[in-house]
Amino acid sequence: MEIEGRWTHDDYCSALEAELGRFAEIVENADPAAKVPTCPGWTIAKLLKHVGITQRWAEYLVRHRVAERMSSREVPVTLPDDDTGYPAWLAAGGASLVATLREADPGTPMWSWGIDQHASFWSRRMLHEGTVHRTDTEIALGREPRIDSRVATDGVDEFLDNLAVATWVADSLKELPGDGEVLHFHATDVDAGGEWTVTLGPDGFSWRHGHGKGDVAVRGAVSDLLLLLYGRLKPADGRFEVFGDRELLARWLEKTAI
Repeated sequence: MEIEGRWTHDDYCSALEAELGRFAEIVENADPAAKVPTCPGWTIAKLLKHVGITQRWAEYLVRHRVAERMSSREVPVTLPDDDTGYPAWLAAGGASLVATLREADPGTPMWSWGIDQHASFWSRRMLHEGTVHRTDTEIALGREPRIDSRVATDGVDEFLDNLAVATWVADSLKELPGDGEVLHFHATDVDAGGEWTVTLGPDGFSWRHGHGKGDVAVRGAVSDLLLLLYGRLKPADGRFEVFGDRELLARWLEKTAI
């Protein structure tokens, strides 16, 4: 799905609906016991369970306009009777999530774990959550994952937007070097908004769009850059050109793993 200009809440809902449709088609006849190499120790059934619970958690939060932190364990969820039921269960949860998001006013204040404390956080977040995990299943099934370039570009933005407040990596982020080191990520297939410059400082990191000289620079397709940031691809996979301090890149990828 191509979305021109600025993303809106409705745009995210439409992209999420399309993404979940692709996800459901991919897993419909998949072996639930198949291993997922990008999620060590997980099978496809366990991955679908994770995604389905996350969908129901997000749907509950938005539907009830939850104002304080609530974990997914606090949301009542009924699981399928056996592993073969996960694809249909995933599709049902996705449909309910999209419907609830469409009904929500994106400006409604509510809790989220990210920087955007409104309902709009969840339409964006669940799009990229679904996209990355859909690629996990494709990789597990021996397929080449494809991500729309505009979705992937916004996915990189969203990753960097929320990374600094992702509590589960906060301690590891403090272990990054912080003396002005610069990483530059350059999408070779995107004209607008396809370059990101990340600067490490003593109080964390900052990022901006645009060209800049980095201590390390990575060039590749934007969908591959997104999957690199999420640890689904590695710098040595042959998809990237890497210039400069590879150890800095390795430390960044290690300490920002989410």
